[in-house]
Amino acid sequence: MSNSSSSIGSVSGTATRTFEFGRTHVVRPKGKHQATIVWLHGLGDKGSSWSQLLETLPLPNIKWICPTAPTRPVRLFGGFPCTAWFDVGDFSEDAPDDLEGLDASAAHVANLLSTEPADIKLGVGGFSMGAATALYSAICLVSGNYGNGNLYPVNLSAIVGLSGWLPCSRNLRNRMEGSHEAARRAASLPIFLCHGLGDEVVAYEHGKRSAENLSSAGFRNLTFRTYNGLGHYTIPEETDEVCNWLTATLGLDGSQSY
Repeated sequence: MSNSSSSIGSVSGTATRTFEFGRTHVVRPKGKHQATIVWLHGLGDKGSSWSQLLETLPLPNIKWICPTAPTRPVRLFGGFPCTAWFDVGDFSEDAPDDLEGLDASAAHVANLLSTEPADIKLGVGGFSMGAATALYSAICLVSGNYGNGNLYPVNLSAIVGLSGWLPCSRNLRNRMEGSHEAARRAASLPIFLCHGLGDEVVAYEHGKRSAENLSSAGFRNLTFRTYNGLGHYTIPEETDEVCNWLTATLGLDGSQSY
């Protein structure tokens, strides 16, 4: 396990806010290293919470990197500060997007992946707000740049989102319009989304609509799983499906798909 702190500024014309990220926890692969996935926690949580769970999964070829979000005021909590990848007031498509915060977190994730060996497949996953940030990373990859126009520097082979939603959905088509390269990347990027019908925090409809918006924008390699009775948490049935999907999608040892 390694701990590190880093800060990153989100720049759009002029320097603005600087975000101080917390500790990063790393789960080393127990077998041959074939893939590295950055896993992002939910609102108010920290990286160590998920590193403990990910360490127990039967995925010996994956290195997991679990960063901790900056502590910042969050509108959803009336401005009360907590760990958050970006600011959010509600989950409706009409709500204003914190593009600066999203860019900073997506850049932090890309920086964590940028030093991995060239032959290692890369991915981003997360829970709740972490899932939203993973999907935003997917948009940056497909469009080729962050919301502020800076180039997105890494290639991603898998996106996983549990109990999350799609931020910046209103701008999705604008980010991709007129680019054959963006359409090609969107069609080929594997995305695995899961949501519980009983989710009392991020309503199931938000997750379902996010999947529909992504599909209609050209993300064709997308799987959306529904779980009856599941609230805003994860269960073994869900993590088992994630493991099977990652093994097949990334062509990990033990998979029938190479």
